[in-house]
This record gives sequence, structure tokens and C-alpha cells, in this order.
Amino acid sequence: MSMSDDMRAHLSGGITTLCRCWALTRKDGVQLGFTDHDGDLSFEGIVFRADTGLTALALQQGTGLSVDNTEAMGALSDASISEADIAVGRYDGAEVRCWLVNWAIVAMRVLQFRGTIGELRRSGGAFEAELLGLTDLLNRPQGRVFQKPCSAVLGDGSCRMDLDAPGYRTEAVVTRVDGTRIGLDGVAGFDSGWFQRGVLEALGGAAAGLRGVIKADVVGVDGREITLWSGLGADLALGDTVRLTAGCDKRMETCRFKFDNLLNFQGFPDIPGNDWTVAVPASATATGGSRR
Repeated sequence: MSMSDDMRAHLSGGITTLCRCWALTRKDGVQLGFTDHDGDLSFEGIVFRADTGLTALALQQGTGLSVDNTEAMGALSDASISEADIAVGRYDGAEVRCWLVNWAIVAMRVLQFRGTIGELRRSGGAFEAELLGLTDLLNRPQGRVFQKPCSAVLGDGSCRMDLDAPGYRTEAVVTRVDGTRIGLDGVAGFDSGWFQRGVLEALGGAAAGLRGVIKADVVGVDGREITLWSGLGADLALGDTVRLTAGCDKRMETCRFKFDNLLNFQGFPDIPGNDWTVAVPASATATGGSRR
């Protein structure tokens, strides 16, 4: 935490005009501002609203690699944070910044906390969010896993596959919705099963920005039908546009023939299986120590 001389003098003056402001940035780019002051404030291009009822518990900060954390609580409302948006995961992993601000002179402020939203709970028209500091990233597992299937996520920095290349992504129009089964129109030139294990992303409507993993991809007499492993959390409507991304089953053959990306394959296809690792020397005849 870096503090200016003006802010330090204000804090030591005995009478202060302080409040806290939070900026929340979701992964889809939506940015919200909140403050516990009794009036709206604005800085860094963000309007911090005072009518949200958002409050925070004591901030825990430490030296070294200990994880900074706090919790924020607030009321659910359609104007700011809605229960529907929480339910579909729009706030999962959102970035949070917290300032201590002199509300009389907003330029006099200090950034106290920066991190992400962890566990988020909701009940009775209110929510409670766990806020995790930047050092929480050090708790994530690192390193390679020795296994036959590829350990990369299709299109990530290890895979390096360009999914925007022709043949791996396409847009379609929803023609039928039956739970997790979705009928599509406008998907031509792709074999049945091409998008299995891939991703469906809604581009418009109530589910815009939400993604689901594809369980099955079948081309039948009535057109193409996609089945998701679970619902998107918001309803798709007839006429909504979705984007389909090809799926990968992590096998070397798929990497080579479907994606032509064998040089970046992150698995170990020749690693011995479990049967080999537990095998012991054996002989069909008795071993009495002689040459025979």
C-alpha cells in the first residue's frame, strides 16, 4: 500500500472524511462501482454508487506469502448485483479493487486491496462474497503431469491451437430448446460429433456470454442437435445466436489428424500403463540356483 503525503497528513489530523470504494470487474468486461459513503463518488472513470448497501468486513493483510482476504456483503438488486447473475456465474473470478478514499477530495486515496472473488453465497435477498488477494494465485498447482492424454486446454498457451482458423468455429441459430438439448440451424460442412467435448457460447439473448461444454453432437434428419452436460444457467430462446467450438478428446491421434497440431501435444503417448509398472520378473520353471 503506497500512501501520499497529503493522505498521511489527513489521517494524522484527527478529523477525517474517509470512506471505502470498491470496483468490481467481471470477466465479460462489465464494471461496477460501490461505496459505503452516503453519496455517489467518481474517479478513474468509474461511478461508485452509494445506494447498493455494500459493506466489507475487516481486511486481513500480512507480509510474506500469506493470503490476503476479506469479505464483502450487500443487497441483491436488479440495478447492481442480481441473484440471476450470481447463479449463472457471471461474478466468478471477478477482479476486485478496494480504496480508502477522502470523499471530500477523491484524488486523495490509497489502494488497500486487489484480488478476485472466491466463494460467493446468496440467501434472503443478500449476498456474501469472499475476496482473495493476489497471493492466492500461489496456491494453484504448477508443473506437468505425466499421462498419456494431453494435459493442455484446447487453444491455451500450451496447446497454441488457433481456434479461429477455418473449420474449428462456427455460428448457428437456435431452432429448438429442450432442456440441455438444443437444435441448431446454419451448421453445414461439419461431421457428426465434430463439436463433441467442445464449447457452446451464447452470443445474444438472456444467456449472452455464458458457455457450456458439449456432451453430444448429432446430425440427424431434423438437423443438428447439441446436448450440453449441464444448462447454461439462463434460458436460450428461439432465434438466439450461438458460437460452436470444436472439441478435443486429448488423444494424440486427434491432435494429429483433426487439428494438425502434433508438435504441441502435451501428453506422453508412449508412457507405460499401470500393468507394466506393477509387473515383476517371473519364470515358468523352478529356480534352484543351477545353470539349468
